Amino acid sequence: MLDVLIPTFHRTAWAAAAVAAGLGAVITTDVLRDNETRTAAAVALTGGDPARAPALFRRYGCSGCHTIPGIPGADGKTGAPLEGLSKHVYIAGVLENSSDNLVAWIVSPQDFSPRTAMPNTGISEREAKDLAAYLYSH
Repeated sequence: MLDVLIPTFHRTAWAAAAVAAGLGAVITTDVLRDNETRTAAAVALTGGDPARAPALFRRYGCSGCHTIPGIPGADGKTGAPLEGLSKHVYIAGVLENSSDNLVAWIVSPQDFSPRTAMPNTGISEREAKDLAAYLYSH
């Protein structure tokens, strides 16, 4: 009896794996398309280049205070996690979430909230747009 069931089980497992692989390809394609769409929208919204952001996050020490998706070692606990920032209503609880406000906050957070722990880092507006594009695309 086991001799008959084992081959049947293997055939069923292979069929399930093939279906899963096909669905995985569809899901992967959809995820890639969604990521590309989200990135294109973030670039159009901010005028920034998200590809430049990882180096900027490291240069300005953002990863020491924030958890930032896709940035190795960015696991800080001082500032808010930055995952899904595009879905937030407010930036740092004080500014309506818009690309202009995000860039202004990154450049000069103390202007909006003097008691914030986030320092003015000296980051330029151009660099802040790159960071904003990255954050809105993740």
